[in-house]
Amino acid sequence: MSELERRGVPAVAWTASRFLEDARWSANVFGCPELPLAEAPEPFTNQNPGAIQRMVDAGMQQVVGALTLHRELLAAPPVFQHITPAPDPELAYSGNDLLDCFDRMNAAFVEAGWSDGLPLVPPTRERVDAMVAASGRAGDDVVGVFEPGFGIGTVEKIAANAVMAGCKPDAMPVVLAMAECILDPRIGLRTFAMSTGPQAPLVMVSGPIAGRIGMNSGVCALGPGSISSVNVVIGRTLRLIMMNVGHSYPGVSDMDTIGSSMKFSACVAENEAANPWAPYRVDHGFAPESSIVTVNVPYGVCELFDFQNHDPERLVETFCTAINNAAQVSSGYWLISTPGDKAGPGPFHGDSHNMILLCPDHAKAFDDAGWSLADLKAALFRGSRMTFQKLMLNKPDQGFTVAHPHLQWLRENAETEISLFRSPEAFDIFVVGADAGRSLYHYGGSLSISREVREGSREVRAPG
Repeated sequence: MSELERRGVPAVAWTASRFLEDARWSANVFGCPELPLAEAPEPFTNQNPGAIQRMVDAGMQQVVGALTLHRELLAAPPVFQHITPAPDPELAYSGNDLLDCFDRMNAAFVEAGWSDGLPLVPPTRERVDAMVAASGRAGDDVVGVFEPGFGIGTVEKIAANAVMAGCKPDAMPVVLAMAECILDPRIGLRTFAMSTGPQAPLVMVSGPIAGRIGMNSGVCALGPGSISSVNVVIGRTLRLIMMNVGHSYPGVSDMDTIGSSMKFSACVAENEAANPWAPYRVDHGFAPESSIVTVNVPYGVCELFDFQNHDPERLVETFCTAINNAAQVSSGYWLISTPGDKAGPGPFHGDSHNMILLCPDHAKAFDDAGWSLADLKAALFRGSRMTFQKLMLNKPDQGFTVAHPHLQWLRENAETEISLFRSPEAFDIFVVGADAGRSLYHYGGSLSISREVREGSREVRAPG
């Protein structure tokens, strides 16, 4: 709506009452704070057409008034009840002792909305300076502009959030590469930071830096526990960056319907010793001696349990019982997007990758049978099929009509099985974990984006 207004086309946006503050905040950050809103008591989703019509009829005077009455530009920026700006560049908290100060700081951060709900490490000048020094960059260097709030992400701001999450200085190069990943426009930061869906970044590290800074690639690599402490605090840092730099705050931009535990922290390191194929970074175009960070933003996760099979075809068959799930956004999304459209579900800005965290036992079974990663992806693609009728259950009928006029014959042949995805490249595979046949399947939401870690350097590169 803001884009239409900028192009001289009067626009009115419908919004449900619960989303009113979110809509006003969005209009403000997108440069159109005076954008008129028509308020409906409930969302239009999951409503029958009659209920939607009644809400629209009841609110039509709002639309007419917005399009015909003179609009005054706002004299001052809107005030949002869920966002508390910092009153000063530096904050101080006093108490009976340092522990009391710590408690008061954390209580104040929770009240202001700057916390993820867990205790934060005080970002003191000394700690933040140590993180900045470990980056090899100046504190005021701008890493990028973080959506949805268009916050200017300097090295110092990123360092402060890393300190609050519990990171040590030696993790700062990984944190910066991670931040660069979500700044890539193909990953769709604005979408997953503002959605009602439970998308959460999954961070994966491949290369020697993982071992040097103490990351866990084996048992309980996703945490919790002391052995995964480095993984946990790196993953937690990304959520704090999204909140305190990108302004993705719950209730006024992050409108997640229920949420996900992955939003607190999801970070692992590759179990390279147990990976029978080339290291993940090499398979993705980076040098063997390099270290990389990869971020994928899935919607959900499902265990792939199979202790029984060593036959790769049977293992794939087990996996595909989880993959063939019509209740996921990415399943059959190609049905409502045009053939040349590279946008994934969300909408994101690149093809969707379904990330599989493949346990060593399953990886060994595939390798023992002589399968390559390409063989595995091709087999998963062949097995990812459902009927047209099931895949269209949760999709707009008009979207399919517009996107694929040449496939309308499927309506009369609704039991025809079709592919869930466009190609075998819809799968990305990362070997991690310990013994036992339990892998994890992440339902796709974004393209996997990788950046090389540059220790003590200003440079963070993409492959090639």
